Order: sequence, then structure tokens, then C-alpha cells
Amino acid sequence: MNKSTLALAVAVGVLAQQAGAAGFIEDSKASVSSRTYYFDADNREGAKIPANRQREAAQGLKFDFLSGYTQGPVGFGFDAQALVGIHLDGGKGHHPDNNTFSPSDSDGSATDEWSRVAGNVKARFSKTEAHLGGALQPNMPILIANDSRVLPQTFEGGTITSKEIDNVTFNVGQLEHAVGRASTNSTGLAVAGGTEESNQFRYAGADWKVTKDLLLQYYYANLENYYTQNFLGLVHVYPIAANQSFKTDLRYFDSGSDGKNGDAGYRFNNNNGYAKNLGEVDNQTWSATFTYTLGGSAFLLGHQRVSDDGGFVFLNQGNVVDGNGRNEGAGGASFYSFTDATVGSFIRAGENTTYGQYSYDFASLGVPGLKASAAYLYGQDIKATNGVGKDLNERETDLRVDYVIQTGMLKGFGTTLRHGMYRGNTSTADQDQTRVIFNYTYSFM
Repeated sequence: MNKSTLALAVAVGVLAQQAGAAGFIEDSKASVSSRTYYFDADNREGAKIPANRQREAAQGLKFDFLSGYTQGPVGFGFDAQALVGIHLDGGKGHHPDNNTFSPSDSDGSATDEWSRVAGNVKARFSKTEAHLGGALQPNMPILIANDSRVLPQTFEGGTITSKEIDNVTFNVGQLEHAVGRASTNSTGLAVAGGTEESNQFRYAGADWKVTKDLLLQYYYANLENYYTQNFLGLVHVYPIAANQSFKTDLRYFDSGSDGKNGDAGYRFNNNNGYAKNLGEVDNQTWSATFTYTLGGSAFLLGHQRVSDDGGFVFLNQGNVVDGNGRNEGAGGASFYSFTDATVGSFIRAGENTTYGQYSYDFASLGVPGLKASAAYLYGQDIKATNGVGKDLNERETDLRVDYVIQTGMLKGFGTTLRHGMYRGNTSTADQDQTRVIFNYTYSFM
């Protein structure tokens, strides 16, 4: 039994003695969420990826219970989560054995269903909350739990969030394991290309709301034996009129090697791009994004620059293997950048990416719940993997429509249609990707 599991068991025992206290039950919330997902990825150059056409569908069910807190100077509570994924008939023979959408059986075919159960104990003192367990879903610049498929990615560890100082939120924590969005297995942590597990991802940071229109952020993260990372962020919204505003979003990441990074098993693949020192993390990435909003329209324009010595790094367990050398299925990760697009990432060494997006909220035309957007990204100056020769480029067009029913028995039922078209001369295959998603959450507490 590891330290986190032991601590969780002890805390649950203590909590059980206080569960009858006022607040624990009265403030509890419970819900069931349903997600039906169709995924179609047509690789235009099949030689680069064995499965030329991936077509899959699945049904996800998620139960969440969030307790209130017991009475007293220190309140205690418990959160539980149960997840079930069911593979549907999305096209037989079109499931690649990579565990990115749904898990694979031993023969490489899609498994019929997969499930997992996890929970967190929690404590609250004044304006400070602590969570310990295996159902953590962090959302910070240095780590974002991925929720872009049927079931969400979850993490195991401990986190503390404090708001004792007005307008400042402090976040600290240590994470030890993760469960992938298409997996039931808990694995250690790594980066893309790393096959060895790290059981220590530590972070600390703060969000400072300087004014109602200005947010400043700083975060530090360290994945033992892989990388360290510093983040600085600024978000400012300038209100022009009642229905007009101009938003500025500035981000800077500085990442470097840690411990065994670069050794066999601890190598970073630099997003299949160039690295000054093979397998090592060495990167600075900045971006500036500006959004002008007028009524229901929003016009976004931005630029991102990745340094020449190596690609952008983020937590990604996709290459972790078990004792038999089989992929654990922990692939699928998100990172804090506008260029985390439908198909591509645009974060290779040397890459300069210019991107734009137009979005419209049809509530301005009397159709609340309906939104649409179109985005275009163009990345150039990508360093060739050997550091010599012609620089590479890539581009992507993304289209998206969302609609959420506002009234009636199906209030809250949401539909999302996404389509991405990626082209380039990098190691990523040209691809057309379509996603159709239906979401519904029913709260009964």
C-alpha cells in the first residue's frame, strides 16, 4: 500500500465518525453525466500511421458525489467518482492499438468496456482547502487534466488551495500517479518519449487578481528526473463599452532538464522534432493573444514562439510501459496554449505560429446556447530533426459548433461538432478529423 492510499484510508476512517455532523450531508452534491462520442480521424498519408482511418464511438458515464464539510474549526469531507466507458460500433477494424480513444484488448482490438472508481478526502480550514486521493483533476497553467475524449484523465496525490489573502489564490501540491482517459491502469508520470515512471510532480503557484480586469500568475513545477518549469502569465480585459472589450493574454514558459532526463528511459522526444541535446528538455515558449469582442462576435489574433533548442514540454504518460513492455494506455494530455488544436500541437523547436479565430454567440440574435467558431493556425521555421536542411511548416483549420438546450425536459443537453483539417511536411500525418459529442448531466442532490 503506497503512502497516498494509506493516508486516504486513515482519513476515511476518521471522517466516518463525523459524517453525521451538520453540513456534511446538507451541502452534498451528486450528479450523473453522460457523454456519447463519435471520433473519425482520416490520415491522408496512411504510410505515416498504420491505421489509415480511425472510426470509433463510445458511451461514457460519470457519477460524482461531492460531500459538504463537517462542523468545527477544521471541516472534513469526501468526494467520490465512478467512471464507465462502453465501446460502441464505430466501424470494425478501425481501432488503432494506441489506447488514445478507448483501451485495447491483448489482440489489439477495442475492449468492450472499461471502468474505474476513485475518491478524495478533503479538509477545510478558514479559506484553505486540501484534497488527498485519486480523483484529482487539476486545471492550472503547468498542468491541465485532459477531458477531450470519453472519460477524463485523473491524478493521484495531494493538493492545497488557499485564499487567505484577498484576491490571491495559492496552489501547491504533489501528484504521484495518473489514470489515462482511455485506461483503467494507474501509472507513474513521465513526458512524451519517457518509458520510466516518475512518482513526484511538485508544483506551487499563485493567481493574483490585481483588479477586476487584471490577473497575474506565477507557477513553478518539477517532474522529478524529467524537467523543471517556470510560468508567468498576464490576462487583462479592457472594457470599451457595455458590449465591447479588448482582452490581452500573455504567457511565458521556461523549462529545463532535471535529474536523469536524457538517460535511457528518461528521454523527451521533443514532440518528434529537433533537440540541441538529444532527449533533454531545454525550452522557452512565449505567446501573446489578443481578443476583441463586439456583441456576439469575438475576433482573436495571436502569435507563439518556441525556442530553437528543443520543443515545449508538458506532462504526458503516453509512452510508459508495463513489465512486459506493453503500452499502459495513459496517452492523451493537454497543455496551456491556444495551439493545443484539434489535430496538431504547433510546439516543435523553433516554431513560430500565428493563429486567429472568429467566434459568434447566437444569443445576440435571440438563440441562446448556440455558438460557432472558425480558427486557423500556421506554424513555420520548424527546425528539421537533424538540425540541418529546410525548415518545416504546418497549418490547421478548425471549425466548431456548440448548442446547449436552454429550457424543457432536456435543459442542459449539449451537442458539439468539431472538424479539424491538418496539413504540413512534419512527421505528423496530414489528417481530417471529425468529432461529434453529446453531453448531459443530471444533478439529484
